[in-house]
Amino acid sequence: MELEASLRLFGGGDLLRERVVQEAREQGIAIVSWAPTSLAALALARSGLEDGFRRPLGQLLDSLPLESLSAVAAHQPTLARLGCQTLGDVRRLPRGGISRRFDKHVLVALDEAYGLRPAAHDWVVLPESFDARLELPGRVDSAASLMFGAHRLLLQMCGWLAARNAGVTAYVLRWCHDAMRARPAGDGGELIIRTAAPTRDISHLARLLAEHLAKVKLLAPVGDIELAALDVVALEEASKSLLPDTVRAGDELGFVLERIAARLGPERVLRPCVAEDHRVEWMQTWQPAEEAKRTRAASRVPRSVDIPQPSWVLAQPLKLAVAQHRPLYQGPLQLVVGPHRVEGGWWHRAASLDERQVAHNVQRDYWVALSQHAGALWVFQERLAHDDISWYLHGVFA
Repeated sequence: MELEASLRLFGGGDLLRERVVQEAREQGIAIVSWAPTSLAALALARSGLEDGFRRPLGQLLDSLPLESLSAVAAHQPTLARLGCQTLGDVRRLPRGGISRRFDKHVLVALDEAYGLRPAAHDWVVLPESFDARLELPGRVDSAASLMFGAHRLLLQMCGWLAARNAGVTAYVLRWCHDAMRARPAGDGGELIIRTAAPTRDISHLARLLAEHLAKVKLLAPVGDIELAALDVVALEEASKSLLPDTVRAGDELGFVLERIAARLGPERVLRPCVAEDHRVEWMQTWQPAEEAKRTRAASRVPRSVDIPQPSWVLAQPLKLAVAQHRPLYQGPLQLVVGPHRVEGGWWHRAASLDERQVAHNVQRDYWVALSQHAGALWVFQERLAHDDISWYLHGVFA
């Protein structure tokens, strides 16, 4: 990595180097080296050295073995017969003889490593899809222990997503059972994690995966795991700043609900969802939070209501007494606005307590009524058989 242009942005060379070393260790990289040139840093890393600035670059590279540079290592047997054991020995050979006996890559690699010519690198081309596999350092018997290796794969996936300016709404973790497993255990298993919104937040994805793995029981020891991104969506950044905003006041509500649903089950975390129904009892339904969010995103057309809507609706309409054809609630009620007819529901059938199918058909005339003691109320009259009429209290206006 070329870091010279980023030193001031990250607080100087020491702080940037510490960050690189820390994040590289999370990726399983054993050693990180730095030097004035990229090939010099690679040669030092292969030789187990870190600091390429403690001595002049030529002195450090001259003492390295031939295997530290790939272009030189390809001709190691021939160079060894010439008495060359280090890069310094190769440099002391006549350049004309090296170019005639070996290919041009030997001199090019040496010049680039020693800083005698600018280094040219090919751009890294990311694959169209992400699918990474990791062999665990040992056999794992519990699903929760898979997080050690899965976190490393999640870091790779989030880096791939960041490079593509995208987020993921679904990814899968697969595991392969050990070859000495029992036959009923099968080859392995998989766990699909879904999010309500596209994200590449490593902490959120890791917490979701940990919550789901806590409920998984492995049928046999696991030796290999695989992580693949299923649904990748272009991610629109909410921040308008040129610099990435890494400071958050707290977790978003959606992230918190997803983690609770992963721990308790999606059927335990519900959200209200507006339904296309003019009957008051069925204007709102409760759905799992993830499904409710997708439903609201799919239908963003605002609803228009042309009848008065109370501030509070009773869970069950309260039947009112009637005197002289007027409803009573803490005294006679004065009908002010109405009637507003609500009728329908013959298509809606649901099982009752005795498991019989009951049609929820309604025929109501709603009124805004005034009570001397209770204030403004929302009442309706329902026509029954034989033209009988019953009055009900259904809501209260604040």
